[in-house]
Amino acid sequence: QVQLVESGGGLVQAGGSLRLSCVASGSIPSSNTMAWYRQAPGKERELVARLGSVGITNYADSVKGRFTISRDNAKNTAYLQMNSLKLEDTAVYYCNLYSVLSSRIYWGQGTQVTVSS
Repeated sequence: QVQLVESGGGLVQAGGSLRLSCVASGSIPSSNTMAWYRQAPGKERELVARLGSVGITNYADSVKGRFTISRDNAKNTAYLQMNSLKLEDTAVYYCNLYSVLSSRIYWGQGTQVTVSS
């Protein structure tokens, strides 16, 4: 079993920055992909950014050039650096780990990001 704990969310003014962290613990599969998703009120959960164990990244078009996903494998931690935040970035952000071998998916509990004008 894998546990994911996010932190770093909060209230920030438009144009500001936040960095989210996701710490993984437990039986972490060696080959995995970590990602950040978000869900705004009344909307479906959507992919924000994904980072594979070999370094390949994918970003939602809405965050390209503003958000950066990274990971520190030694600390079993993934990060999401969010710059130039917009009102529409307001959402609960979830960390996700996907095991390449087993296809199991794990989710964190989420962290709220609120961008104000």
